[in-house]
Amino acid sequence: MASIKIFADSTCDLPADWIKRHEIGIVPLYVTFSDQTYGDGVDLSVPDLYRKVSETGKLPKTAAPSPADFIQAFSPYIRQGQQILCISLSSELSSTYQNALLAAEEFPEGAVTVFDSLNLSTGIGLQVMKAVQAASEGKSVGEIVDLLTAVRPKVETEFVIDTLEYLYKGGRCSGMQNLIGSLLKIRPVIKVADGKMTPAYKVRGSREKALDQLLNNALGRLNDMDNDIIFVTHSLADEDAAKLKQELEARTGAKTVAVSNAGCVISSHCGAKTIGILYTKKTG
Repeated sequence: MASIKIFADSTCDLPADWIKRHEIGIVPLYVTFSDQTYGDGVDLSVPDLYRKVSETGKLPKTAAPSPADFIQAFSPYIRQGQQILCISLSSELSSTYQNALLAAEEFPEGAVTVFDSLNLSTGIGLQVMKAVQAASEGKSVGEIVDLLTAVRPKVETEFVIDTLEYLYKGGRCSGMQNLIGSLLKIRPVIKVADGKMTPAYKVRGSREKALDQLLNNALGRLNDMDNDIIFVTHSLADEDAAKLKQELEARTGAKTVAVSNAGCVISSHCGAKTIGILYTKKTG
């Protein structure tokens, strides 16, 4: 059986040492300010992103990798006789999945399989890690896809947005909503449902109150929670992430509670100090 190379795009937000250790291929999305384009996680850092937004007053445009980008990334492994399984950002949020499919058509049938995560950030990363584990156990691409199809609707992705400013700049809320939200210290909580970002509820008051709500929501589902990996994923919220990690380690049976940093694409849509807890529910 041919060995399997797992690929994802840069929005999976997995820790860099995990990507290296498990030899996960990453195809970056793009972030563009005016006429300058950067590869997500390649030549633009998240602090640089926020600095540029502050200087220009505008959000960057983000774009999917092209089919040619995927072909270039896949080709060396195909030549080595490996099969590729690529797990992409939700097709409801980006053309990344479609472009990876177009790239797959340029290779022999069965050489490249593309799976739509219907998620974002480490909601993708959780599925990537399931695939990595299954591949290491000798499962075929078809068996891994069946596993991911069962896992995909069980991924719980919930983020607290610290400021409405980026949602406003991105056209996702009005100027009046932004103003009122800022005055009343309203923090929206975003969940992923059916591959789309959806507002779940709002927390009014302190950031601590919002983080407590985020934590309690996760702890309230302990009986349903897969105890393999819980991610605390954030954009420049290191101290809060460390606290949530500590609480989750103390109060869940998770084998691993990992902190990961949101990349430039995710950060450009959510803003600084966004933080989330992501995990999978039991499938059996």
